[in-house]
Parts: sequence; C-alpha cells; structure tokens
Amino acid sequence: MFPFKLKYKSDQSVISELVEAAASFVTSWNPGIDLIVPVPPSRARTLQPVLLLGEALGRRLKLPFDPNCIKKVRDAPELKDVFDYDERLRLLAGMHEVESKSVQGRGILLFDDLYRSGATMNAITAALYDQGGAAEVFALTITRARSKL
Repeated sequence: MFPFKLKYKSDQSVISELVEAAASFVTSWNPGIDLIVPVPPSRARTLQPVLLLGEALGRRLKLPFDPNCIKKVRDAPELKDVFDYDERLRLLAGMHEVESKSVQGRGILLFDDLYRSGATMNAITAALYDQGGAAEVFALTITRARSKL
C-alpha cells in the first residue's frame, strides 16, 4: 500500500517508513556495498519514486547515491504488457549504458521501487559488470508487482 501511495498518489509521507524498512534490511544483510544506483525510471513522472527513495536510502545508510551512472540510450515500449520473459530481455538488450568510472571495482546496490520479472534488473546487472567493471552487484526493490509472469 505504501509504495502505491508514493508512486500513484505522490504521497511523500510514506518515504521515511519505506526507507527505514529498506535501511534496516540492508544493514542486517550487510552485502558490502559502497554505492547505490537506481534503475532508470521507465516513465516520466513529476515525482520519481525510485529516485526519491534511493536518495533517502543513501542518506540513511551514509552511502553515495548516483542516479546518473546508468543511462537509457534508446526508448523502448513499456514492459508492463509484455508477459514473455525472453521478449522482455530482447526489448531491453542494449538499452542501458553504464558510466564505468562511477562503478568500476565497487560493490553496487542496484535499487528499484518495483520488481516484476527481474528482466530489467538482470539486463542492468549485466551492463554493470560488462560495461562498468563492477566488483559486485546486489539488487533491492521495495515491492513486487502482481503479474501473470
């Protein structure tokens, strides 16, 4: 309910509770990260939940947050109506470019507000390793979408 309020109702009052839950999890997990990187938003919104939450999580964990090291290099259709995982991967191929100087040799927390199939996170993780030379990539999302996948 909280992620929905933020994403679709622009209710920023839920940010602190979501970030506290995420920070508590990351702290107990302790994967050895030194940079938080958001998945680029798929749609333009006045308030971008992934950016608001990622920046607040970085402040809470005292870790840098870099919203610019992964860029979309081309437009693609929204994936919400694509239910075949392989088709999702095909649409995502070559979509993201990584700024290697930001991630090379670092432990990355790839962060998103919504997880559906994992295809986007998998594609970006591959780019972080292959293009960026990341040492480790760990993924964290706030919520999982209900879907037919």
